[in-house]
Parts: sequence; C-alpha cells; structure tokens
Amino acid sequence: MTMKKILFLFLFGVGLIAMAEVPVVLTAGQSNADGRVPMKEFPVGISYKYCMWSYGSGDFETASGEFVPFVPRVAKPKIEESWGFDAIVYHKLEDLWQRPFYVIKHTDGGTAIDPSCKGSTHGLYWSADPEFLSQTTSASHGGKSLLLAFEQQIDDCLKNLPKDYDIKFMLWHQGEADRNADSLYYDNLKAVVAHVRQHLVAVTGKKKYRKLPVICGNFSLQSRQRSQRVAEALERLAKEDKHFYMVDASDLPLLPDRLHFNAEGAQLLADRIMKVIN
Repeated sequence: MTMKKILFLFLFGVGLIAMAEVPVVLTAGQSNADGRVPMKEFPVGISYKYCMWSYGSGDFETASGEFVPFVPRVAKPKIEESWGFDAIVYHKLEDLWQRPFYVIKHTDGGTAIDPSCKGSTHGLYWSADPEFLSQTTSASHGGKSLLLAFEQQIDDCLKNLPKDYDIKFMLWHQGEADRNADSLYYDNLKAVVAHVRQHLVAVTGKKKYRKLPVICGNFSLQSRQRSQRVAEALERLAKEDKHFYMVDASDLPLLPDRLHFNAEGAQLLADRIMKVIN
C-alpha cells in the first residue's frame, strides 16, 4: 500500500469520526438571548429539520432534560410568540451541519450575575460566587441560582443525548441587568464561564471542555441599559481568553423599547456569530 493511499484512508477515517459526532450547543443569558422579537417578524421561509432543544427559563419553566423539535418561542406570559438571534443561528447551523444537533438553552430576561443587583428578575442570579451558591439552590427548584439551574439542565439532558455527542460552544448574551455593578462584571462573568467549563469537565470526564468556546454578543449603542464598563469587560475577556469571542453588536438596531434587538438586528447578530463559528 502506497503512502498516498495510507494518508487518504487516515484522513477519510478522521472525517468519518467527525461526522459521527452529534453537535450540541449551549445557550444562556437574559432577554436578548431569550428572544423578544415578535413572531410576526420572523423571516419568511425559515423552517427547521434537524434542530432539537431543551428550553428552561428561570422559574417559569423547569426543563425535564427531554428534547423536542425546535420551535421559536419564549416562556414569558403574553409574549410567548417571540424569537431571538439564536433562532437564526440554529437555522444557519442546519445548513452548515446538515445533520441532527441539539440545543440546551436556559435564559431569563432581566437577570443579573451579581446578587447586589436587586432589580434582577424574581431575584434570580447567574452568580458563581461560592458563598452565594452555598446559600441557595437551583432556580428551577425554588432557589435563586440560574447557574445551578442551567448546569442541572445540562446534566439531565446529557442522559438523553446520543452517545457520540460533542458540545461545540456556548452562546451567551447578558449584562444589561448588571449595569449597577458593572465594575465587577469582568470578574463575575469570568467566574461564570469557568464554572460552566469545569462543570462540563466534571460531568463528562472530557478535559477539552476546559477550553469550551464561548461566543458573546455585546450591546447596541442605542440601548438604554448599555454599560460601557460591561462592554469593556467583554472586550477584556476576549483579549485574555482565546476561547472567548466577543461579537460586535454596537451598531445593531433595536425594538422601540430601546433594549432588545429588532428583527434586522437579530439577523445581523446571527450572521456575525456564524463568522466566528465558520
């Protein structure tokens, strides 16, 4: 057998292994990650064939760990028929991967990382502070921790994934609710990312998740809840952590509430996220 043929068979085998892996995406954050664009503005012609998801949202809905076909919606009364930038990302991933993949999403609007931000919706927080976590439980079980709720959801979902799953990256959009503790945002978000990565290593036994890619959008300059310090914290994390990617959203248009991306903004953010993924 020639060296050329050996090399071909090796590369072919690597390709088969890669194709056998079932992609998994994690999504977390507050309202712009949850989705606030009305369904009447959803792009015409978009449908889903491969995407399955498990969706949890603070104390509104407890995710069971089971997956169902993806349909854009939010777990918030009166605006259930809404969508966000992630719905467009999943559509583009269908085109890219052309095979089944899974999304584990936990989002809740208006929620902060830092417990000092008393305006956080329902008093729920993403904090990874050990003292805070020692004094509460998962938000899905009556506690105040969104981080524990998200990680419990991940654990429940892992049991229902195909054997050869591979967690590709985490989408994150959050920070508006931390504007009153923006000087702490860098340390707080860095700790959240580290906590999720370490949790994945612990529950999967795969050390590669210490470097799980995290893709994060920043904030429109038009946003009434934008904090320059929070934006700078994202930039700093992206410079210091080569597996943390900040996607610029500073020029993106918003809904009339001057807080949430409108249909055009959500689609543009998805396009920019896909440039990182590709």
